[in-house]
Formats: sequence, C-alpha cells, structure tokens
Amino acid sequence: MDKAHIDKVLEHLLHGGVIIYPTDTIWGIGCDASNADAVEKIYSIKQRDHSKSMLILADRNSFRTGNADIDRLLLESSRPTTVIMPLDLLPDGISIAPNLPADDGTIGVRLPQHHFCQELISRLGRPLVSTSANFSGQSSPTRYEDISEELKAAVEYCVPNAPDTASGGTQSSKIVKIEPDGSIRVIRN
Repeated sequence: MDKAHIDKVLEHLLHGGVIIYPTDTIWGIGCDASNADAVEKIYSIKQRDHSKSMLILADRNSFRTGNADIDRLLLESSRPTTVIMPLDLLPDGISIAPNLPADDGTIGVRLPQHHFCQELISRLGRPLVSTSANFSGQSSPTRYEDISEELKAAVEYCVPNAPDTASGGTQSSKIVKIEPDGSIRVIRN
C-alpha cells in the first residue's frame, strides 16, 4: 500500500469520514474511534441498534492494559481475538467516543495483524472503529465483492480491492469477555 493511498484514507478519517476497509478477519466499516459524529454515522448507515456496540482496532505496538493475562490474549492468540473489557482497562491516552462503549461500560478491542490496518492505525495515532461492512442482520463480507453497492455508496471512502489490501481472513474473530470478577468467558470461539 503506497503512502499516497494511506494519506487519502487518513484524510477522510481525520475529517469525520466513514470508510470500508480490509481487516485481519473480514471487510469492515469504520471511522476514527474518538469521533462521536462518525460513530453515529456508522450506526445510521448500518441501520444498527445502539444496543449492539462496535469494537475498536488498536495499535499492536503500544496498546497495553497492564494486565498480563489480557495483554497475552490480545497479542499472542493464534487467530484474531477480540477482548471485551471494562473501559477502565483501556490504557491512558486512549480516547473513544462516548457513544461507542456498550451499555455495561465495556468495549471490544482487537490488535490486528493485518499490515494495512497496522499502518493505518499507527499513522492515525488512535484506534479505529471496526464492524462488519454490511447492513445489520446481513452476512459478514469476506470478499470485497460481497459488500453491498448501497453500503459502498453510503461511506466517504472505500479502500480499493487489491492484492495488498485483501481482507486477511474468512471468518470473524474469536470473542472473549473479561467479567467483573476478572474471569475470562469465551463468547465466540
């Protein structure tokens, strides 16, 4: 992915835009996780109920909770893993929009291994919202061609489908939740 292309994506994100982009699992729709208006726009575009929270993709090189078990889950899993955690476990300096966390005060976090996501998050300097690039209730797109043309038209920018931007997987991430007592519960394996 050349620098000029990443610059174009960043320009849209920094101006509150919503993008469709490849991740290490499926194709996603996202925005700057600190921008409440952009988060709201995703809910509207996807026709998604606000009770269904979205996750964030954070920088693998700097995101550490201070909890060795959680950090190990995020960094060392053999497949992409989303960890739903209380907001107070987010590292200092991570700012997310107030309309992003779930009603129970948690947020899903994944540290992507996908080169495009890593570069984008690193250059943005803050997490990206990530949710499947589909309308609520439809199947998650593993290929760019599976994304609805109507959805593509509703966002500010679609990352082109190219060999260096292909989605990294064919399934959604594993999901685990950190319970209030600190125990770990597998939600989706």
